[in-house]
Amino acid sequence: MANARQLITAAYQDRSLLQDPATRQAVQATLEQLDCGHLRVAEKSDTGWLVHSWIKEAILLYFAIAKMEVMEAGPFEFYDKIPLKKNWRDTGVRVVPPGTARFGSYLEPGCILMPGYVNIGARVGQGSMIDTWATVGSCAQVGKGVHLSGGVGLGGVLEPPGATPVIIEDGAFIGSRCIVVEGVLVGEEAVLGANVVLTASTSIVDVSGSQPIVHKGRVPARSVVIPGTTPKSFLAGTYQVPCALIIGQRTASTDRKTSLNQALRDFQVDV
Repeated sequence: MANARQLITAAYQDRSLLQDPATRQAVQATLEQLDCGHLRVAEKSDTGWLVHSWIKEAILLYFAIAKMEVMEAGPFEFYDKIPLKKNWRDTGVRVVPPGTARFGSYLEPGCILMPGYVNIGARVGQGSMIDTWATVGSCAQVGKGVHLSGGVGLGGVLEPPGATPVIIEDGAFIGSRCIVVEGVLVGEEAVLGANVVLTASTSIVDVSGSQPIVHKGRVPARSVVIPGTTPKSFLAGTYQVPCALIIGQRTASTDRKTSLNQALRDFQVDV
């Protein structure tokens, strides 16, 4: 894909290059490689998560060259530029009507997609559950064995191309109606209780020790998190604003399911 990368990077700077058939083919080929899982927008390395900005550029260019079309799925009709994924039987993914994933996303074998939604560029790891009305936004990266409970919203991060997407690492549990946006990372096997809202500026306060420790943009691995508030001063006075509270850690266990259930009981977390 080295040649495709060069063509895409040049066309992102100069959209007139999209008139070149070779450039348009490079964009299409990149999206096809995303769709079948051979490419991904971001991947974990020894030094952290690496974002492939040229792939996000390809997605943005694909929006420019794709044409609006009428699409039919049984009794449903849609009018859009991006087709839906097909051939689910061959992928090893269970999809419950009307679960929807767009072309350019990828769900690894063993995933279950309830009536939720997976957007272009997103990737969902093996054995993960996308529960009812959960949404996985553009380019979000969801690890293996993750549970996204009902109504969870993972935000999309397409622009700027170099920006880190929302990342949910392996084994995490995201409780009902949680919102994770603006490139926040939830570490391995972390637990978010129901209604936790995480943005890039949300204070994530570890209150499990004698002194509070504040994190932003990242939930440490195996943390148990619930919604909270913290005082903030304004000209009109001091008011409580939302934050997230780390109230403990999941215990080490070779049986992750047992460890998760125990954590939910120990910390009385609503999910």
